[in-house]
Amino acid sequence: MAGSLNKVFLIGNLCADPETRMAGSTPVTNFRVACNESWKDKDGNKQERVEYITIVAWRQQSDIAQKYLRKGSKVHIEGRLQTRSWEKDGEKRYATEVVCDHFIMLDGRPGTAAEASQASGSAPTGGDDDQLPF
Repeated sequence: MAGSLNKVFLIGNLCADPETRMAGSTPVTNFRVACNESWKDKDGNKQERVEYITIVAWRQQSDIAQKYLRKGSKVHIEGRLQTRSWEKDGEKRYATEVVCDHFIMLDGRPGTAAEASQASGSAPTGGDDDQLPF
């Protein structure tokens, strides 16, 4: 095998407002995304499961997340898995998180998508998403 790939794509809703702190002089924002899954079991009953995933955004992505994302916001996240460890009360603990490389807001809230696109250097998509038939 010639290499490896660590890439994650998620679509979900924020569980709470993002929290930003400084790591030295670099901003870092953490938020959790809920990703829902549903299926029918062998008896035809609907089953559901929710995965809560911690997202870590650095630098410019951190600034944009803090400014525009709120609890309930629907987002598409692109990133990579990262596991970190620390010791607490003499016990080693682990956390696996998604380090955000890029995110797209999927809400269609008036003004926020265009403003965020300009802030991130992307071209705004234009139009009013609330007017779409789907």
